[in-house]
Amino acid sequence: MKAEHTSNERKKGAGNRKSGNRYLAWAYVEAAVYAVRFSPELRAWYQRKEKRTNRAVAIKALATTLAKVCFFILRDGVTFDAKKLVG
Repeated sequence: MKAEHTSNERKKGAGNRKSGNRYLAWAYVEAAVYAVRFSPELRAWYQRKEKRTNRAVAIKALATTLAKVCFFILRDGVTFDAKKLVG
């Protein structure tokens, strides 16, 4: 199915059919939910983000951040440190 939206007879939203692996994205969102529940540092980061946007955007932003962290952990072989993550 083609992701196409038109407005004022102009094509909008082209090239937005797929945004990565849906199962991996789901797993990172679940990890973000658990991180908010069990990590005080990440909970504070999430709450600051949630004040500026909304709950769904904040949890997805945390999931994206966790995905980036996982990449660097695997690439560089370092350990996870929540304090470094949130500044």
